[in-house]
Amino acid sequence: MAPTLEEQQKLTDECTELPLSLPKEKGWRTLHLYQFQGFWCQSAEIQSIMSFQKHFQANDTDIVVASIPKSGTTWLKALAFAVLNRHRFVPNSKSHPLLNSNPHDLVPFLEYKLYANNQLPDLTNISEPRLFGTHVPFASLGNSIKNSDSKIVYICRNPLDTFVSSWHFLNKVKPESGSPISMEEAFDMYCKGIVGFGPFWDHMLGYWEESLLRPNKVLFLKYEDMKEDGAFQLKKLAKFLGFPFTLEEERGGVVEKIAKLCCFENMKKLEVNKIGSSIKNFENKNLFRKAEVGDWVNYLSPKMVERLSKVIEERLGGSGLGFKVFP
Repeated sequence: MAPTLEEQQKLTDECTELPLSLPKEKGWRTLHLYQFQGFWCQSAEIQSIMSFQKHFQANDTDIVVASIPKSGTTWLKALAFAVLNRHRFVPNSKSHPLLNSNPHDLVPFLEYKLYANNQLPDLTNISEPRLFGTHVPFASLGNSIKNSDSKIVYICRNPLDTFVSSWHFLNKVKPESGSPISMEEAFDMYCKGIVGFGPFWDHMLGYWEESLLRPNKVLFLKYEDMKEDGAFQLKKLAKFLGFPFTLEEERGGVVEKIAKLCCFENMKKLEVNKIGSSIKNFENKNLFRKAEVGDWVNYLSPKMVERLSKVIEERLGGSGLGFKVFP
């Protein structure tokens, strides 16, 4: 459903004026990042986030895949889609949608796709359960999601690896007219919390604390746990979503088939993930780099590790949320 001209103009005017009054810092990929509702984002994202907050109406059966960028978002979207649709699409079928569509097309971002570019989408015709994605912090999701019986699956990753992955990705998708950001400069900004949808510690804690308060509402997953014991985490995901694997399915290898379908090695080699752009103008091929745990050891100096480890301890200490620093 397209917005009326009046609605569109009002929102455009608000979003044009708003950044002028917001704190700003140099961006990693764009000229500036703005502090909006307590987190950092680009000016172009503010309008879509405001529109999503104002207009999105959650259904009790909705499922939202949430994350801070470069934490395993693409992988979790693929897994969630495969679990929810395993009776419609057999995991080892040669015609499975994940073999022909990027996970971000099957599980669209609320802020990057559905409400981007002044769109007010009609989501009423999507079959339930509807599956969406977001990078928006929990506090800014909007009351429609927070107060409904919809479910949220959150994935996070060791900040050391998240930083390295973010730095590689954002330099790949940076406009040709812009010069690459050095690792040292990006690292300093990251430690100060200046990164898209950051500070990372606030983002993680928002969903972590909600998962402790309402475990039936928010499932909190760690990238490292999923890499270590994928089958166990996949069964936990299916149970949380309300679609647990039957004993017959487990004996028939359905869990393993879904894990194989969605694994990094399989997803990266698919033609659909080598061409085109599923998120804004970011090429799909840039979404798949290494997917390794502990790759930070190849990039970060001992001083950098010490600094970020201290930030993690200061910001997350006492919360019950922690990460293994060494692989």
